[in-house]
Amino acid sequence: MNEIRNIVSDIKKGNIQPIYFLMGEEPYYIDKISDYIEETVLDEAEKGFNQQVMYGRDATIEDIVSAAKRYPMMAERQVLIVKEAQDLSRTIEKLVGYAENPQPTTVLVLNYKYKKLDKRKKLYKAIAKSGMIYESKKLYENQVTDWIRKVLSGKSYKIEPKASQMLVEFLGTDLSKISNELDKLMLILPKETIINDQHIEDNIGISKDFNNFELRKAVGEKNVVKSNRIINYFAENPKNNPLVMTISLLNNFFTQLLMFHGLQDKSKSTVAKTLGVNLYFVDEYFSAARNYPMRKVAQVIAFLRDADVKSKGVGANQSQKDILKELLFKILH
Repeated sequence: MNEIRNIVSDIKKGNIQPIYFLMGEEPYYIDKISDYIEETVLDEAEKGFNQQVMYGRDATIEDIVSAAKRYPMMAERQVLIVKEAQDLSRTIEKLVGYAENPQPTTVLVLNYKYKKLDKRKKLYKAIAKSGMIYESKKLYENQVTDWIRKVLSGKSYKIEPKASQMLVEFLGTDLSKISNELDKLMLILPKETIINDQHIEDNIGISKDFNNFELRKAVGEKNVVKSNRIINYFAENPKNNPLVMTISLLNNFFTQLLMFHGLQDKSKSTVAKTLGVNLYFVDEYFSAARNYPMRKVAQVIAFLRDADVKSKGVGANQSQKDILKELLFKILH
């Protein structure tokens, strides 16, 4: 986020680069930077003649270079934004000539999502010298919960660890989806609110009692009754609780538990750092470790792999509900 703040700060100061190559696996910040340039570099009167948006699937590198070499009309500069530039990945190296000598009155923005340039090739080196390259990396799950906390803190909100974990487990690590849901919450809830699991259930529709977070906890505690209640709820609501997601999250949990057993230093801070979890959840691993010795954890991981294969229709003709019930029985007994 510091890198993004620096890019925005430079633009505000008028230190604007002739090329912005925005690339990487996480599209959220690529869109944010591109939108900021689109909205702020030119004033409204200048945009009509001097701001153009092109799409990678409809344009060629020659089209982009031709448009970038034009001179602005009655303005200091023009802005050319190429969205979905990753569609030009096969020919993107043809941009080398322009990148080595970019038009100083053009701001060329390329949104190269889900891919990145090869740092060894001429284009990367040319843009790094003449413009700005920003790589937006995918965040890990434990980083996303911290990102949620920071975003809300900047808007005068707080969030409880369980509530942020519910968002990540339901929405994944897609920052755009999470941001949309946070925006909804901030429209409804007053500033200084500490967002909890009830707020998430009431306003986003994620059950605070029947979710993968609670299933993981119940399984870790070997709470058979609660575990079965949750999987029955999942079976009745398969769209919101896909089996593949449940298996993946349980596999992550038991993989972390295997790492926990292997730790020599089991102080809470070390456990949290090594497993990549919030300190708030560390006690769950101590509890689960008592219920699942290392040999049983290894067995459970094998059960999860088998269930994953079955869930994809390989070697079994079982319903999602039956696969989950069988899996749970094997884990808990």
